[in-house]
Amino acid sequence: MSVTAEILATWRDPAGPVRRLVANGPREDRALVILIGACILLYVARLPMLARQARLDPTVPLDASMGITLFVMLFVMPLLAYALAFLIHLIVRALGRTGTASGARMVLFWAFLAITPAALAQGLLEALLGPSAVVRIFGVAVFGFFLWFVGRGLSVAYPRAEGVK
Repeated sequence: MSVTAEILATWRDPAGPVRRLVANGPREDRALVILIGACILLYVARLPMLARQARLDPTVPLDASMGITLFVMLFVMPLLAYALAFLIHLIVRALGRTGTASGARMVLFWAFLAITPAALAQGLLEALLGPSAVVRIFGVAVFGFFLWFVGRGLSVAYPRAEGVK
């Protein structure tokens, strides 16, 4: 399936695409491409709000805001994502599930990529409405979907150990 079809499938059932990704075995190349693609799309989602902020406050130039955001999204966020995936792996293993750290990375990175359509919509809402209750509620809903994607993905990537109920 294409990436966009997999993203749409994730919104219907988050376990299906993760099951297919994890079944391919540990693929760091694929995991890194998924993460970088998600970071680029999340950066694009921030651009309308950065343009709005630059328009409202000309003391902070748009190119400076874009440069800082690009640095954070392409260099800092991947490092934090790898650290978070390892932490998730340790927690899930401590809870008695079996699985590998590559599964946790794939689940987390795929959740980042799958949430990008909602993040793009949130970026447009922020640019149009500015800081408002509607944007905050939408942001909470986006975060809720992200947690749902991660939770369902982890249930596939980390099956219960034999003999554990």
